[in-house]
Amino acid sequence: MSMIETPLMRGLERVLDRSAYRHQVIASNLANVDTPGFKDQQIEFADLFYQNLGTDGAGDPIQQGAGVQVSSQTSDFTQGDVSATGVDTDVAINGNGFFVVEENGVQSYTRAGNFEIGTNNLLETAGGQTVMGYPATNGVVNTSAGLSTLELGAGTSSPATATANLQMTTNLNATGGVGSTYSTTATIYDSLGAPHQLTVTYTNTGVNTWSYQLSIPSADLSPTVSGTPPVSTPQTGILQTGTLTFDGNGNLISDTQGTGAAATPPTDITASISGFADGASNQTFNWNVLNGTTPVITQLAAANSTASIEQDGTASGTLQSFSIGSDGTITGSFSNGTTATLGQIALASFADEQGLSRNGDNTYSTTLASGQPTIGAPTSGGLGSITGGSLEASNVDIATEFSNLIVAQRSYEANARVITTFDQIEQDTIALKQ
Repeated sequence: MSMIETPLMRGLERVLDRSAYRHQVIASNLANVDTPGFKDQQIEFADLFYQNLGTDGAGDPIQQGAGVQVSSQTSDFTQGDVSATGVDTDVAINGNGFFVVEENGVQSYTRAGNFEIGTNNLLETAGGQTVMGYPATNGVVNTSAGLSTLELGAGTSSPATATANLQMTTNLNATGGVGSTYSTTATIYDSLGAPHQLTVTYTNTGVNTWSYQLSIPSADLSPTVSGTPPVSTPQTGILQTGTLTFDGNGNLISDTQGTGAAATPPTDITASISGFADGASNQTFNWNVLNGTTPVITQLAAANSTASIEQDGTASGTLQSFSIGSDGTITGSFSNGTTATLGQIALASFADEQGLSRNGDNTYSTTLASGQPTIGAPTSGGLGSITGGSLEASNVDIATEFSNLIVAQRSYEANARVITTFDQIEQDTIALKQ
């Protein structure tokens, strides 16, 4: 073995190593060109070290370079293109921030928003990590509370709501005459979400005067029990009675409730229900005969009619769909026709994004260089906004990567030419000795 063979081989190793590093980075970028949220990587090199051979006549050092090394491998965290997918669980970040995800109590961070609903009804990454955010209690998000999982699956339910207010826009026929009647029905709900048919019966008792009766079926109520021996008596189902008085223009001017005095101007009427047969809680609701200060019941020379019925009770419902707003707020639509805030996606930012460590599976973890995350709601504290039903694409530029590939190839070929030339010189030197 000649004296120059060892540095020759070492030089060849360095050329191969540098080429391998560079090609691996380019290959990784190109392989992830369709990976949601992937950030392009760039590799930088630096000279390795120098052998000092002395100084020249001016005292300047004479040095011989001894190769190359990887100095850094940075990530390009610029925004990728955001495109709509139409999938409710897809989410894209516009601007600064990372989604916070968790597995086995360990948090990591990602820009990839291709989420899905797991078997446990939680929002998860494609890799099975749960997406973290702020839960909502009774439709109100508390960002001061700790991070929690976000339940968005079909098992998410909206509780039943007992009817507290009922309003019917009704006209009573002024030409009907004494004794004429008109009945209309509305569905109300008890605390268990069970529906009950409420019937309002109006009876003309004189000029500009009508009586009313609110009732539900007797079968909806448990019988009352009294006496010894006990005697069971069915309830009548009558909830409230009273009178309505109109002026000569057909406007409601006063009303009564039960045996109480007439209220002028009229007031909303209260009714109570006790002893539901299904075990629901006792209930009191308002029959709103006023919309603000304007009566919604009239007496005009036209057919008896009810134009609209509104009430605020609901049966229980299951989640049918949801949408995600720009601030990360998740709003669910339920089978009972209600909507409610279900939670809010959280984002994290870092003092040094380049310090994050890549874990694979589109996630990052913190290091001493990155620092600990600052977590908050989207659009707050310098964090970006959210686009629901969309994904952020990889920011890898194919043309740039192929240009880098050509440069890497030419660089390797040039370095290889140095090695082969050096090898030829070596062989010529050996031949001189023969």
